[in-house]
Parts: sequence; structure tokens; C-alpha cells
Amino acid sequence: MSKTLIAYFSRADENYFGGSMRYIEVGNTEVAVGKIRELINADVFKIEMVKPYSKAYMTCIEEAKADLRAKARPELVAMPESIDEYDTIILAYPNYWGTMPMAVFTFLEKFDFSGKTILPLCTNEGSGLGGSERDIAKTCPGASLAKGLSISGSSVAGSKPQIEKWLKSNGVI
Repeated sequence: MSKTLIAYFSRADENYFGGSMRYIEVGNTEVAVGKIRELINADVFKIEMVKPYSKAYMTCIEEAKADLRAKARPELVAMPESIDEYDTIILAYPNYWGTMPMAVFTFLEKFDFSGKTILPLCTNEGSGLGGSERDIAKTCPGASLAKGLSISGSSVAGSKPQIEKWLKSNGVI
């Protein structure tokens, strides 16, 4: 029987919502992961940085841009010992400057994804998946990359039907 891991990066605090700033206690990507967990049985791993980005949105995006330019690989709070038991990895993250947060690269570069299927899910406010699918393919040679799902952070609360359709189209449900 196939086993699934949901690995995700999410940021709460001050966030951008369709033109304005709003404080949220649970990040949009984590809300989407909650919807996935309502639909399937999977293990979950939260990708967390030892030194998180600022709670202030404008400062956070500048920190994320600096990390992208430096090709930084932020240290993570924890890392799974192995992903060998998983056939499918649902990789969820926000769009940071046209790709994934650098902490997601830290996670991906730790493991060999050969023979595994990766399903990317990206929350954003209009920038879609950016180049993240290309970056995942480059970072995880040997993995099978499913078509990613882009979800607007502003509408993530009502995204369960969209997520369910995506999971069904990829044979996870």
C-alpha cells in the first residue's frame, strides 16, 4: 500500500490578502494542509526554520529575497530521519519571489526522491506556482512530478473541493 507524506512550509503572522495586510494565526499553506488531511490519511512534516522570518510582512519578504539571492539553505528545526517509506510526497509552500521558500530547498536537498511522486501545492496571491515546479524537478532528479496546484491564499478557507479534485486527478484519493 502506498504511503503519503505531506511536507509543508507555512507562515502565519502579518500576511498579504488581495491588496491589504492582515494578521493570521495559521498560515494559508497550513490551512490548505488541513484540508488535505480531512481528505486523506498521510503523515505530516512541517518545515520550520531555526531562525524564522520576521512577523512583519514587508520585513519578511525582504529577508526571503535576500535568502533567494544568496541561494541560502536555512537551518531547519527538525528533519525526518528518512522518507524511504513514502511513495508520494505532497509538497506545500507559499510562493516566495517566484519559487519556494529557501527552507523548502533545504528539505528537498536532504533526500533522494528517485522513484517517488511529488505533488506541489503553492499558496499565493496571484503569482501562481511561479518557477517552483521547474525548481522541484531540478532539485529532485528521478522523481515523478505531478501537475501542481495553485491556491489563492485569500480563498484557501474554501479550497477543499479544488484540493479534492486535484488529489483525485493524481490518484491520491
